[in-house]
This record gives sequence, structure tokens and C-alpha cells, in this order.
Amino acid sequence: MVESSPNSVQFLTAEESADVDAALLSSSEKFLTRLTISSARVLQQIAKDQSVRIEDLTAKQIIDWFEKDSKLRREQGIEAAFLKW
Repeated sequence: MVESSPNSVQFLTAEESADVDAALLSSSEKFLTRLTISSARVLQQIAKDQSVRIEDLTAKQIIDWFEKDSKLRREQGIEAAFLKW
């Protein structure tokens, strides 16, 4: 889970995490479920930044977005980037 700050996104809420924990899934399935929920949040941001629907995103657009976010983090610091890790 990402810590909240004014410019950060919470990728998995405490309630969602509890729901995953309560699910009748193996540990690896729970991990994949958490990853999928978090990935959906990232894809929502990418789609918003690209002004397209999530289902219309291409692999190239996703790669370009990650490169741009990484460059922001390197050049302007972690707070300038969307991803804070």
C-alpha cells in the first residue's frame, strides 16, 4: 500500500486488503489479486493522462508513460512522479 500524501494515490485501501485477506484464495492468488487491483489504479491514471479509455491503451502508451514517470522521478524527485517507489 502506498502512504497517503496530498499528491499520492492509495493503490490498495485497508478495506480492499481486508477483503483480499478474507477471500478463499492461496497466498499467491492473494498476491496476484492485490497486484491486479493496484495495476487497475495505475492504468486508470495512464488512461487519464493519455486522454483515452483504459481498454484503448496500447502497450506502447503504457511503456511511454512509465518512461515519462521514471524520468520525472530521476530529474525532479520522487514527489514529482506518480509512482512513489
